[in-house]
Amino acid sequence: MIKNYFKIAWRNISRNLGFTFLNIFGLTLGVAACLALFLIVRNELGYDNGDKADRTYRVTLHALDYNANVSMGLIPTMRTYFPQLEHATSVFYQKNVDIKIGSNLYAEKNMVIGDSELDKVFDYQWLAGDHNTALSDPNSAVLTESLAKKYFPHGNAMGQVLVFGDKTAKVTGIIKDPPANTSLPLSLIVSYNTFKQQFADMGKYFWSISGGAYAYIVLPKNYSIHTLEKLIPGYLKNVWGKEVDATVQLPLQPLRDVHFDQRYINNIVTPTSKDTYFALIGVALLIIITACINFINLATARAIKRAKEVGVRKVLGAQREQLIGQFMSEITIMVLISVLLGVGICALFLSNANSWMSINISPAEILEPQVLGWIGAITIVVILCAGLYPAFVQSAFQPVDSFKSNSSSSVRGLTLRKGLVVMQFAISQVLIVGTLIVATQMDFFRNQDLGFNKDAVISVNVFGKDKQDVFRQQLVNMPGIKEASINSGSPSYNDQWAPFSAPALGYPKDNVTEIKFIDEKYIDMFQLTMLAGQKIGKKAPTDTVQKVVVNETLMHDLGVQDPQKFINQRINVSGQVATVIGVVKDFQSESKHKKRRACVLEYNPDRFFVASIKLRPDNMPATIAAINKTWSTLFPDRLFKYEFIDDHIAAMYTQEQKVYTAFQLFSGIAILIGCLGLYGLIAFAASQRTKEVGIRKVLGAPLSSIVGLFTREFVVLIAIAFLIAAPLGYFMMHKWLQNFAYHISIGPTIFLVSISASLAIAALTTAHQTIKAALANPVKSLRSE
Repeated sequence: MIKNYFKIAWRNISRNLGFTFLNIFGLTLGVAACLALFLIVRNELGYDNGDKADRTYRVTLHALDYNANVSMGLIPTMRTYFPQLEHATSVFYQKNVDIKIGSNLYAEKNMVIGDSELDKVFDYQWLAGDHNTALSDPNSAVLTESLAKKYFPHGNAMGQVLVFGDKTAKVTGIIKDPPANTSLPLSLIVSYNTFKQQFADMGKYFWSISGGAYAYIVLPKNYSIHTLEKLIPGYLKNVWGKEVDATVQLPLQPLRDVHFDQRYINNIVTPTSKDTYFALIGVALLIIITACINFINLATARAIKRAKEVGVRKVLGAQREQLIGQFMSEITIMVLISVLLGVGICALFLSNANSWMSINISPAEILEPQVLGWIGAITIVVILCAGLYPAFVQSAFQPVDSFKSNSSSSVRGLTLRKGLVVMQFAISQVLIVGTLIVATQMDFFRNQDLGFNKDAVISVNVFGKDKQDVFRQQLVNMPGIKEASINSGSPSYNDQWAPFSAPALGYPKDNVTEIKFIDEKYIDMFQLTMLAGQKIGKKAPTDTVQKVVVNETLMHDLGVQDPQKFINQRINVSGQVATVIGVVKDFQSESKHKKRRACVLEYNPDRFFVASIKLRPDNMPATIAAINKTWSTLFPDRLFKYEFIDDHIAAMYTQEQKVYTAFQLFSGIAILIGCLGLYGLIAFAASQRTKEVGIRKVLGAPLSSIVGLFTREFVVLIAIAFLIAAPLGYFMMHKWLQNFAYHISIGPTIFLVSISASLAIAALTTAHQTIKAALANPVKSLRSE
C-alpha cells in the first residue's frame, strides 16, 4: 500500500509541474537559508568551545576600566600562590610580525609567545613534535599546519630556522590550524623562554601592563570558581602589597564569554553581543515559517481542484486515513526533494561565504552528526507543519459537497489562506524594517562625524628615533603627500591608557584616560577642532614642563563645562603633573559600541612609532609606491606595511557588517519565498474566476477594474500585516540598537518605506497574472456556458 501511495504521489506531482516547482523552489530556498543561518550562528556561538572551555578563565583587570591585558608577572605568582590550579599560562600576542626565512622576508599575522602550558589550556592537535617539550627551550617555535605548508610546501618544516627581529627560532612542532572561532587566533607560537629576560622586566610590577599580554587559568574538575574568587583579594594584598588598593580587582572571565563581553578594552578579536546572533536565529525561524506558509497556501488552494478526486475515492470506499497517507506521501516527496536541493545550495553558499560575509565555515560541517540530526529534525518538522493541515483539509471533503461547484471547505480554506498571507506579509515587513535599520546604522558608522578627518590617511610603523625625522622630511617633500605626522597612533587607534586625577579641582581619585603621543602637525593634519587654548608644539629636550591638550570628556569628568576655564589647570597623568594648554572637541577613537572616553594629547618623541600620512587623491598607488621605496631604504630589514584609517575603522564593525550582509541576503530570500506563494495564489484565483472576469468584460468593465478585482484584497491584507509588523519590528530593532552607545533613532520614515516596499513587491508579483486575466478573450472564457 505504501508503495502505491508513493507511486500515485509521484504521478500527481509530475502532472502539476507548475505547482510542484513553486512549492519545491520555495521550500528549497527556505531550507537552504535556514541551514546556512544555523551553521553561521552555531559557528559564532561556538567560540572557544574546547574540551576544557567550561573550566578555563581569562584573568583580567578591573581598576579604572575593564582591561583584557594584565602584567606578565601575574601568572608566575598565581602558580605559586594557587597550587590548586590545573594549568596557568601567560601569552603575548603580536598581530603583525616580519619573519625571515633564508634570505626572504615575509609579513605574517597572529604570532603568540607562550610556554608549554598554552597547549594544555587550549588543547591544540599536534601533527609533529612533542607537545610536552616543543615550547620548553629558548629559540623554539611551533607552526600551524597552514603556515608550515605555506613556507615549506615539501613537508620539511621541522628543524627549519625562522628569524624575526634580533631573535631566531627553530621549528620544533606543527599543530593543526585552530578553529576560526577562537578569541586567540594564531599562526605560530614562539617559546616564552626566547623572550624570558624581556618578560621578566615587564613582569616586575603589577602595573607593568603592556598591550598584548593575556593570562589564562584552568580550574580542576569540580572546583568552584567562586572559591577562587574569594581568595583573589588576599593574593593581591600578600603578593603585590602597596602596589594595589582595595579598588583593584582581577575578574576571572569565563573563556566562552570572551567573544561576547563588550565591556573590555584591548581584546584581540572585537567582541559582539549575543543578541546579534539571536536576531539571526529569529530570521531563520521566520524564513522556514514563510516557506511552510507558502506550502500550506498553495496546497490548500489546490485542494479545491482535487475535491472531486476525494469525493470519487470516498464513494469507492477510501478511508480518511488512506487519503491522509496519500496526500502526506506527496508532501513528503516534495519536502525530501527540497531538503536535498537545499543542502546542496547551502554547501555551495558556504564555499563562498568567506568572501561574501567573512565567515569561514567548511561545507564538510554539514556532514557532522549534530548538523545531520538538525537537518533530519527540520525535515520532519517541515513535513508535519507544511503537510498535516492540507492533508486533513483535503481528506475531510464530503462526497456530496465535493461534487458541488462551491463547498464550505472552499470558504474555510479561503479564510485560512488570507490569515496565512497576512502572516507572510507581516514576516516580510519585519525583515524589511530590520534590514533598513541595520543599513541605516551601518551608514551611521561609516559617515557620522568622527571628530577628525580620516580621508586618504595611511598609517605606517616607523622604527628608531633618529630615523623618524628624516623619514617625515622625505615624506613632505613628495608631491603626492599633503602632510605627515609622527605619533603613537591616529585618532582611531586606542591602545594606550593612563590614570588621571585633578586634586586641585577636588578630584583626587584616579580615573582612566586614553593617552596619545603626538607631534606638532597632528592636530592640523587630522583637523581636530580646538575649543580653547593652543595646540601641541614641539618641545625642547631641556623643557621639563609637561603640557597637554585634553578632550571635552576629560574636562567634563572633572566637573568643568567651559573650555576657557580649563586652560592652565593642572592634572595628574600617569603620576606626573601636567598643565592643560588646550581643549579639543571629542573625537571617536573606539567603535560606537562605547561612549567617547577621556583623552590626553602629549608631545613625547620617545613614544612615537607611527607615521600618519595624508595622501593627495591623485594617483595614490604611485605615491604609496614612492613611500615604500623611501621606507625600505631607511628600514631595509623590515617589510613595508600600511593601513588606511578607513579600513581600520571598518574593521571595528566587522561583526555588524556580517549581520547587515546576512539581513540583506536572507531577508531577500524570505521575501522571494513569499512572492512565489503570492504568485501561485494569484494564478489560482485567476483560474477560478475565469468566467467571472469574462462576464465583467462583456458588461464593459475596464482593465483597471479587473486588475483591482484581484489586488484589492491583498492591499487590505498588507495593511493588516503592517499593523502587526510595525510594533514587532520596532521592539526587536530597538533592543538591537541598545548594543551601541551611539545609534540612530527609529523614525516613521523606515516604516513608510517598509509598507511601500511591501505594496510594490505585491504589485510586481501579481502584475503578470492579473493583467493576463484582465486581457483574456471573454469568448474563450464563456465558451462552455
